[in-house]
Formats: sequence, C-alpha cells, structure tokens
Amino acid sequence: MAEIESLSDANFDLYRDLIYKESGITFTPTNRSILESRLKERLREKGLTSMSDYFEKVKSSKDELNGFLDSITTNLTRFFRNQAHFDALEKYVIPELINNIKKVPGTIRIWSAGCSTGEEPYTIAMLLNEILPKAWNFEILASDISLKCLMTAKEGFYAENRIVGIPDNYLAKYFDKVEGGFKIHPDIQAKIRFDYHNLKNDSQQRNLDIVFCRNVIIYFDEAAQTAVMGRFWDSMAPKSFLYIGHSESLFGMNTKFEFLKTEWATLYCKKA
Repeated sequence: MAEIESLSDANFDLYRDLIYKESGITFTPTNRSILESRLKERLREKGLTSMSDYFEKVKSSKDELNGFLDSITTNLTRFFRNQAHFDALEKYVIPELINNIKKVPGTIRIWSAGCSTGEEPYTIAMLLNEILPKAWNFEILASDISLKCLMTAKEGFYAENRIVGIPDNYLAKYFDKVEGGFKIHPDIQAKIRFDYHNLKNDSQQRNLDIVFCRNVIIYFDEAAQTAVMGRFWDSMAPKSFLYIGHSESLFGMNTKFEFLKTEWATLYCKKA
C-alpha cells in the first residue's frame, strides 16, 4: 500500500470545520497532530491514502461520519475518577435532594454525558445503590458520541487493569470474576440506559436531578460550551446539580448555573 499523505493546511481547515459543525469539538493548530494521527489510522483501516478522498467519503456517508467522529474523541476514564466528586455526591448532593428538594420518596434521575466506556455511570450506580434509602430509586442515562465506547459500556466487562480504584467491598459485591477480568452485575446494568448522543443536539431529557459532564467541554470553544450549557439547563429540574471536570470552569461564560463550593468538591447548581 502506498504511503498515506500528510494533512495539508487546506485539508486541516476542511476537517476542522466539519468536526466543529457536526460535534462542537474544536481542533486548533496546537492539537493538529492528534487529528492527523487519528485520520491516518482511519485511512489505514479503510485502505485509503488520500486525505481529500476520505473527506469526500465522510461528507457523503452518515455512517462514515459517525465512525470518524468516534475515532477522534479521547476516551480517558476510570472508576471513581476524581473521588472528591463522589464524596460530594454522597455527602451533600444526595442528602440535599432527599431532604430539602424532593422530600417525598421517588426516583432520582441522572445523566452521565460523555460516559465513554461506562466507568462513570457504573460508579454512580454502585454508590447510589449503597447510600439511597430503600424507599428511593434511581435511573441513569449514559450517553456518548462514540459507538465503540458505548458497546464496551453496555457489555460491562473490564480487564483487571481497568478496575483500579474500585473499593474491595464494591468489587466483591457488584462484579463477577470472569476469564480475563470482571463483569458488572446485571442488576446494576439494569439501572443504566446507554444511548448514542451528540451534545450538539438537544437530548430531549427533562427534569434531571444530576448531570455529570466531566472532561468533555474542554474540547469545545466558548460558543459551543455556552450552547451545551444552555441545553443542560433545559434538561434539568428546577433545583438540580451539574458536575464538570476539575480542570473545567464556567467562569466568564454566559450561563445561569450558580457555582457551588461544598466541603468535598466544587460543582454547579440550577436554582430556577
């Protein structure tokens, strides 16, 4: 096979604009090398050598576009990532929802947006299963733009090197040891609905109590970030909570969310 061509300035502009239009993800000259690397991997898989030919293929096929967007997303995650967020969930957010907001036993609704391979929603589900009073229930929507990641998440199988961070008692209670790794229990899987979603679009969700969207908006420019936050606001209940990544901030952004500092972690809240 002939050598795959490099990403020219003109093609970089074409791909960058297409990615932004379709997903809100921003590629700059600083991370151009990441895009070129992912593109070359994709062309190699397709048996192509021309960046221009592949661009035409992406433009003309919705399936290829989705596959391409899947290939350029970064999916770094792990169980109980940023423990302080889950401490705040256990010791502040859930008690606040139960005692001061909802008050009457019911269902707490959560969205894990940008769930990657499922470690975040499974962490949330295990924790809530431990701490929620019996009269209360919960349901989790977990979404991502990567179909490949969603397939891994739905399967609920994790190799031994992927379970780092799970407390021993959780591992024993919520996972089965199988060949090559661990499989999440079906009763925890049943609490989570995994679904494809592009944050560029309205999720059609409403009255969510908690939204997790951690380490996702860092890939968007300010306009796309503001638009995403507006859609989150629309999807959330009148009094609800938003988690973003510890290195992300809504400071200076035109958003209605209020900054909330707890003893354990900082997050944001909606107070309609």
